[in-house]
Amino acid sequence: MDGAPDFRPLYQQVRDLLVQRIVDGAWKPGDALPPEPALAENYRVSQGTVRKALDELEKRNLVVRRQGKGTFVATHTPQRALFHFFHLVGDDGERALPSHRMLSVRSARADAREADRLALKPGTAVVRLKRLRLLGARVALVERIAVPAALFPGLADSRHADLPNELYRHYEIVFGVTVARAVERLKAVAATAEEAASLGLAPRAPLLEIDRVAFGLDGKPVEWRRSRCDTASHHYLSEIV
Repeated sequence: MDGAPDFRPLYQQVRDLLVQRIVDGAWKPGDALPPEPALAENYRVSQGTVRKALDELEKRNLVVRRQGKGTFVATHTPQRALFHFFHLVGDDGERALPSHRMLSVRSARADAREADRLALKPGTAVVRLKRLRLLGARVALVERIAVPAALFPGLADSRHADLPNELYRHYEIVFGVTVARAVERLKAVAATAEEAASLGLAPRAPLLEIDRVAFGLDGKPVEWRRSRCDTASHHYLSEIV
């Protein structure tokens, strides 16, 4: 625990040191962390302090513990995507991960809203993605996504048909960018003519807009996503625990 004096609890200091190791790529998604006794010895703290630090990382979904096997850096799986990052639920209570139809991927310069959401200077290079999300055979969402080009080199050169449905997993595997958390804002909006045509609705039909900023392990924004949803047969579920 070298460096300037730090008056936070030891477990928080250890927690942040472990996160930094993940950010630096010392442990990649799916990798096993060293056993608790080894971490305790490395950081010159008690094993209880290490356990409490790992508890914090588990609460933040950055690591997973497997009984009898150890602690592993969390990965983005369909199950995690469904329960942590997709909150539309059928009115009958059914939960399903949507499929997608990618429409476009292109380079651009950040406009004022993109710069604000992604903490960039206006005009910084970004990549814009546009896609439809389907629940069953029906288009239910129109999504517009912007990401900093510097974090995703080569993404703009991708054939949009080749990009997978689970983008967060793609970010993690191909670009080493892990989405650790997201902040969403909800708002009622009217469908544009283009959105109405995609969703099979009348122009200016009511939609639910989910404005999401996703953050990486280092706490910096890595994606701004706006999903406009037809909620005729679905609702947004937020579980407060």
